[in-house]
Amino acid sequence: MRLLLVEDDALLGDGIRAGLQQSGFVADWVKDGQAAKLALQAEEYALVVLDLGLPRLSGMELLKWLRDSGNDTPVLILTARDTVADRVSGLDTGADDYLTKPFDLDELTARIRALLRRSGGRSAPLIVHGLLEVDPAARRVMLAGSQVELSPREYAILLVLLESAGRPLSREQLEQSLYGWGDEVESNAVEVHIHHLRRKLGAGLIRTIRGVGYLVDKP
Repeated sequence: MRLLLVEDDALLGDGIRAGLQQSGFVADWVKDGQAAKLALQAEEYALVVLDLGLPRLSGMELLKWLRDSGNDTPVLILTARDTVADRVSGLDTGADDYLTKPFDLDELTARIRALLRRSGGRSAPLIVHGLLEVDPAARRVMLAGSQVELSPREYAILLVLLESAGRPLSREQLEQSLYGWGDEVESNAVEVHIHHLRRKLGAGLIRTIRGVGYLVDKP
């Protein structure tokens, strides 16, 4: 899953991005509100982690613009502003969750997973598709009761396809969820990962829709 991190503190932002990547997320990081606005206009993100005290355009102004423009991307506010009035204002402006600094990285990633579950219309922590069971918190994949080892990008593609079950995704959409800014995208990387997933999980799980992309049917 590809996230946008908006944080102007260089040391904290670098630590959060590293932690998110360690948890399996692709994180693009910007340091001011105007850069975040441009990123949101150019890219699709599964979620935004947003500080409020930003230069050029405040986090609250960015959030208001995002919701006024009809963009319903989940937003988790991450800020040092910890009064009740601040939390109420952030949530009423359109944020989906609010976490104050200092914070625990495990709690941040758990809240992100919960928001992604809800935005995908799923309440259960596990994703079950026939004999396949995926635990996003543990990043564990089980097939008929046996654990299957996947590479980080194989796992990322599987998760995106399962979260979008019933809806075909193009190669470009899958690439966008796998690679952040500055990552080198190999021309046939998606096809190679799909081939490996079919070998490990069965040829029938991921269907190729000619001229469109790839599809996991709804269970």
